[in-house]
Amino acid sequence: MMTQRGWWLVGLNILIPGSAQLLAGSRRLGRIGVSMTFVLWIVVALAAIMFFVWPTAIYWVASNVIALTIVQGVLVAYVALWIVLSLDTLRIVRLVRARAKVRPFIAALAVLALVLTAGTASYAAMVAGVARATLTELFADGSYQDPVDGRYNILLLGGDAGPDRTGLRPDSISVASIDVETGAATMIGIPRNFERATFSEGSPLWEPFPNGYDCGDECLISYLYTYGEENPELYPDALAEGSTPGIEATRDAVSGVTGLELQYFVLIDMQGFAQLVDALGGVEIDVPVRTPIGSITNTEPDYWVEAGKQHFTGEQALWYGRSRFDALDYDRMERQRQVQEAIITQFEPANVIGKFQGVAKAGAQVVKTDIPSVMLPRFVDLARKTKAHPITKLELVPGVVETVYPDYAVIHELVATTLAASVEAVAAE
Repeated sequence: MMTQRGWWLVGLNILIPGSAQLLAGSRRLGRIGVSMTFVLWIVVALAAIMFFVWPTAIYWVASNVIALTIVQGVLVAYVALWIVLSLDTLRIVRLVRARAKVRPFIAALAVLALVLTAGTASYAAMVAGVARATLTELFADGSYQDPVDGRYNILLLGGDAGPDRTGLRPDSISVASIDVETGAATMIGIPRNFERATFSEGSPLWEPFPNGYDCGDECLISYLYTYGEENPELYPDALAEGSTPGIEATRDAVSGVTGLELQYFVLIDMQGFAQLVDALGGVEIDVPVRTPIGSITNTEPDYWVEAGKQHFTGEQALWYGRSRFDALDYDRMERQRQVQEAIITQFEPANVIGKFQGVAKAGAQVVKTDIPSVMLPRFVDLARKTKAHPITKLELVPGVVETVYPDYAVIHELVATTLAASVEAVAAE
């Protein structure tokens, strides 16, 4: 009978923590345990329903520092409670009175229950803490912004910094334009050697460059980052707003080129990008053609990447995106976007949760942005819509537009037409 009693009490502690105490131990402790168990079940059930009915509320909790602090505190309290209940269950089981051969199995089941409950809650509390720290470090304070003409337009910069390079150069310049109603997303790529970038009259760069950034090969659009950093007086409030003068100069140029108002920017350090890839366990890229990897000064490539699906480490993905051997800037642009899109595709909850701490740490080092934390629920909800549809791409490269003597009326019309077509394609699905 004592053996059967042991199995029952341990089993009940697994199913409804606290019920073993109600039957054979401290009823006060049992009532606390059972009550807290039912409260947890109700919260989890409501959260599951809310995720399907109103997912933005769940995203708000997951991206709010105060909410995450509360969640972490509650989880720690549950860890402590389940440890107490599990140890107390072993006490009231009275293992010494159970059959000798069965005692280790009853004890093992109790330990397994402790791992499943307290262990899971401990990991969840750690994830909440890491998420809170990452949000604090990565995202700025700020107020909510409404979309402009029904869209959010975000400047994406791939910064090519490294130990062998002076400063940072945005080798990859893109705009992600997202329609808030449909989630239709368009990626607009601008080559780093785009010349005579124009500015709006409100830009600090309008006065020094009324005819655009027009000093020839020395005035490529990617050089505006350096120009802004060397003339910080043009953007005196940039640092206080979570940006830099170089980023703001680039934002004004890209806004002038595309005719779009850019509410936010995201700068990805391509050198640190390798850390993020490694934190995810590598990245799968479908390489379209056999590609040589090496410096522009090499007479022979260091190695070749074969066409087809390849699994890259962080260092391999970095060099695949940066390689200059026998390649045009436009080739590198395309390869860098392949890497970025592969990361986004594989940035799924199932792939991230188990590696969350490393991914969060790498992400905070790799990404700089002025997106305020208050906007995160909206953007997570938008990302959910966007992933359900193919992304439209527009590359403002030679053959599509003139990049040395650009006709901005033509470019702005092309951008507007592409954005409208993207929305129509999603609506027609």
